[in-house]
Amino acid sequence: MGTPGLELATISSSDETKVKADWPTVSVVSEPRHLFSDPHIDLIVIPTPNDTHFPLAKAALEAGKHVVVDKPFTVTLSQARELDALARSTGRVLSVFHNRRWDSDFLTLKALLANGVLGEVSLFESHFDRFRPQVRDRWREQGGPGSGIWYDLAPHLLDQAVQLFGLPVSMTVDLAQLRPGAQSTDYFHAILSYPQRRVILHGTMLAAAESARYIVHGSRGSYVKYVLILRRSGSKR
Repeated sequence: MGTPGLELATISSSDETKVKADWPTVSVVSEPRHLFSDPHIDLIVIPTPNDTHFPLAKAALEAGKHVVVDKPFTVTLSQARELDALARSTGRVLSVFHNRRWDSDFLTLKALLANGVLGEVSLFESHFDRFRPQVRDRWREQGGPGSGIWYDLAPHLLDQAVQLFGLPVSMTVDLAQLRPGAQSTDYFHAILSYPQRRVILHGTMLAAAESARYIVHGSRGSYVKYVLILRRSGSKR
């Protein structure tokens, strides 16, 4: 896997051919329960659809496995608390994976704030704005628990904000379905309130114009970072 001390042993998938194309030497099982019952497996990684995180993580912990769950951790607070209590009672490691903690722009911003380059930050904006006006036929855009960009994209922004500023005093959120035929949230605007700071987290699927990824205003200066639009494909980075 490229991680010292870890060996990818088995993957649970309904498409063995697809798995073997990338991991020809790794064994494949059709059901996650086979992973949980394998005494040679110590750690379970769960990168599945959001509404399956809780039952799979619970089953893995009950089987005595350490667990890493992709964001979002769960789709409800009560589920998160139940998993936390279970991990503590079984003495297992339970962690949430946030891959965007290692984005180069976030690491640059983190260094700027840590070194005091911008001074005391009064306003921080973080955006995931995309242009996808057509609703796609995939689980992330279907109705149901854990679907929509509030669960898909907002966890990245929330995690980064807490990494930088800690927990807010309060948070207000506006969620909407703006595209014709939308079955899940495709717009969010969250305001995190701190004593001397406001943090705005914004995401939409209807931003055709180029928008900033970060807008930060501090007592010594400002930092604005724009996304890169790939003109041919229309995607953004």
